[in-house]
Formats: sequence, C-alpha cells, structure tokens
Amino acid sequence: MEWKVKKRLKEKIAKQNIRGFSVGDVINYLKEKGIEIVQLDFQKCLKRLAQKYAISPGAISRYLSGIGIGAVAALTGISLESIEEGLRARLAGREKLIEHNLYLINLVIEEIRSNHGTPFKLKGPVTDSREFLVVTGNDIIAMGKIVGGLRVQTYYPITPAADENLYLEEKMLLRIGNKSLGGIVVMQTEDEIAAIASAIGAALAGARAATSTSGPGFSLMVEGLGWAGMNEVPVVITYYQRGGPSTGMPTRGVQSDLFFTLYAGHGEFARIVLASGDHLEAFYDAVEAFNLAEKHQVPVIHLVDKFLANSTATIPLPDLSRVRIERGNIIEDNKEYYKRFDLERIVSPRAFLGSNAIMWYTGSEHDEYGHVSEDPVNRLEMYEKRIKKMDLIDQELSEEKRVILYGSKKPQLVLIGWGSTKGPILDALPRLESLGEVAYLHFRVLVPFPKRIVREVISGAEKVIGVEHSYFVQIADLVSLHTSIPVPYRIAKWTGRPIYENEIVDAVKKIVEENKKRVVLTYGE
Repeated sequence: MEWKVKKRLKEKIAKQNIRGFSVGDVINYLKEKGIEIVQLDFQKCLKRLAQKYAISPGAISRYLSGIGIGAVAALTGISLESIEEGLRARLAGREKLIEHNLYLINLVIEEIRSNHGTPFKLKGPVTDSREFLVVTGNDIIAMGKIVGGLRVQTYYPITPAADENLYLEEKMLLRIGNKSLGGIVVMQTEDEIAAIASAIGAALAGARAATSTSGPGFSLMVEGLGWAGMNEVPVVITYYQRGGPSTGMPTRGVQSDLFFTLYAGHGEFARIVLASGDHLEAFYDAVEAFNLAEKHQVPVIHLVDKFLANSTATIPLPDLSRVRIERGNIIEDNKEYYKRFDLERIVSPRAFLGSNAIMWYTGSEHDEYGHVSEDPVNRLEMYEKRIKKMDLIDQELSEEKRVILYGSKKPQLVLIGWGSTKGPILDALPRLESLGEVAYLHFRVLVPFPKRIVREVISGAEKVIGVEHSYFVQIADLVSLHTSIPVPYRIAKWTGRPIYENEIVDAVKKIVEENKKRVVLTYGE
C-alpha cells in the first residue's frame, strides 16, 4: 500500500476512536457498534478443496468467487440446488469445475450457517415468472451489437473495452439449436490504428462493423475517424472512458473525454455521439448505433464509461419488438457509371466494395466519383454535402429520444448529466423535493445536440446544476454552448470512484442553501 494512503487511513481510524490499526481492531470496533460480524476461515475451506481434488496452490485462487457465492447463499437461504442449476447453465459441459465449485460452496454454507444461521432469509417461493439477465455493461453492449447485426468487430486489448471483445469471441459462431445463423469475425489487431482501419474496410465491404477502445486507443484512432468522416463510412466506435490523461487510471472511471469525443479529428465532418446511462440504454444504443451509421453514412461513437462497463446489473430481457434494422440507401446492382459521392443527394446511394460498381476512396478531398480534387467549387460542394448531414439527422432524430426529463415538468431546480450519473441522480431526486420543483435532464444523444428541449427546460429554472465525473463538468459548458444560457453551478468528481446518492443530495443542498457555485465530491477517498 502506498505510504500516503496508509497514513491517511490511520488518521481516519484514529478519528473514529478505534484502538489499533489491525483488521481485528476494526472488527472489535464494529462489534461495539452493534454490527454482527460474519466470520469465515476461507483459507481452511480452500485448503480442504485443494486436498480433496489435488488442486495446485497456483490454481486454487481461481475458486475465490465460490467463497462469495457460498457466503451469500448461507446468509440468504439460497439452496444448493439453485446454485447448481446456475453453475450448470454458466459452465455447461465442464463437469469437474462444477463439482469443485459445488463442494467449496457447500463447505462455506455449512461453516457460516453453523455459526450464524440464516439472518437474511429471502421470502419465498418466488412467483415472478419473468426472465432477467445478470450482465455487465460490456456484456450487454456485446449482446446489443449481435442483435443489431454485427458481422466484424476489431480491437486491440485495452481496459475496460477488452471484456466486450472477449464476450464476442465466445459468440463468434451464432446458432439456435442445430441451425447456423452465420458468424462474427472478431479480430485482434496489432494496434488501435489497425483496428479502426480494419473496421472501416469491413464497413466499406458491406459488413456491419465496429471497434471498441478506451481513451489512449481512441487517441490513436482519430486519424481513421477523420478518414471515415471524409469518405462517409458507417463505422461504429464503442468508447469506454477511463481515467486520464495518458495511461491515467486504467481501472477507474471518468467522463472527462466528452469534448474530445465531440470534436476529435482535424477539419469538420458529420458524426453522431450516443451516450448510455444504464444497461438497458446501452443495449438499445448498441443496436441503434448501426442503424444511424448506415442510414446517414457517418461514423457513430457510442460513449460509455468504466462504471457502466464493469458494473453488474439485473435487468429485464430487452424488448426485441423495439429493435429495427435500417441499412439505409444501398444499391446492390449498378450497371451505370457509379458516383459514390453523388452531389444530388445529401446521403448518396451506397454500393459495397466487391460489387460491380466502380468506386474510389481517398483521404484527400475528392469529387463525386472519389477522384482527388482541390478545385474550390468542388470543395465547397463536397464539404457542404457532408456537413449538411447534421441538419438532416437533427430533423429526423426526435429530440425526445435524445434527452429525457425526469421529475417535475416545470422545474425550478434542474440537474443535467449523462452516462452513469443517471443512477445516483434519479435516486437522489425524491430526497431533493423539499427544495422545490426539481428535475433531472438526462442526455442520450450528445451530437446532434437537442437544443430546443434543453433550452425550454432550463430557461425557466432558477438553478441549473451540471453533474459529471470530470474536473470541468463539460456537460455544463456544452449546454451553454448550444443554448447561450450559462450553467454556473457544478458538481464534480474525478477521483475515479463512483458518485453516490448521498453525495448528490449534500452537494445540491450546499448549492441551494449556501449558494455555492461548485462542489467537489471526494467520498471513497
């Protein structure tokens, strides 16, 4: 442990009047406070497991998750039969691993119940027949991509994006029963530059293609992003934010890459930026990203963060009746001389590489056919064609889908945020009602920005407060940029730890009651 952290913990322990700094001292303190301590010698359980099945010391640590499962089962009354059913679903065909885990879990259950009983026994039997998913953010985004028709996924391993790709690698061959539904190509490249280039190539050939990365990787992808913008390529980038700059804190979350995402790349070109606030949003956004990319022939960035990526949630099964596949204006048989970038339309008909249509692609400015051109009149027309896509997208994509108002319809106090701040802010809203009419404005799409609704909501409010995992609270600046309405009140956290409900409540009260302009959150230090 870093010496500064150890010193700070000792100071905190001393303030709590805990006698000593060992784990035992903390346990005794908690007992004095009336907290029941559940004790378990997990080393003994692991040792018995290792002896029974001759598991080597190096491999025994792989079974640590069984300790947690057994402890929860013991304290809540979950039966071993139910656990076995879950293990068999998760570890199908791996009988030895199932047997080892069941043995360990049963040891833990017996050990804890013999000393503590079942203090948190669940009410039963369960009568809810609905099906649920227990998934991480990485998993649900991968599922959304599969449902959305993903055929090529490229990546270079990076935290926290890697787990999405590992999930997709497990599902490369799609089957229902004995029926093959085709496959997904998941390709690990030598770096992120190759990853974006490979995804672009697959998209040009007609595949629904995506790549996923985090901040350092996206930095390398920016040149490819600009190439996709110049050539109107429908490629999807799933961007998992983590602590920066540089390598930063790979295992901690932030939202400080917002402006980088919105404006990455030199020059100007059309793009769409989606932002997911929870697991269900992430599923539908993963599907919609492909539709928007192909319909408008622009790169789409699906912006999430470490908190969502690696948190596990129990969610209802997504409603697949809401899912639509829209591939846009595609021509499959072209016998005439083909204009890939036809100026008669904002979104030109798209033919695939490998078809009988002849086309040219280049990173340089080009004419309707794709030939390099620096003619000023052509430059004016081609540049304007690409940028005008943003007006078209703005017209066709409902603002009600881009931003959601929770709480009062005529709020005096408005919190604005996006991504994983959604959960704690929604939890905090009922506790803030004593301060007056309060609401949360949650952004689902950041480009194109839903300025009409945002302006309507915040123009009548007394206080508008931006909440974000960043130093500057960039969402507040983005709102001001598009509405010309200042957002001076801000709640910021950049320690890499999540924002909690109690932090939101305390911070808002300081802003309202003490007229503080800025509150920095540090809980979890």
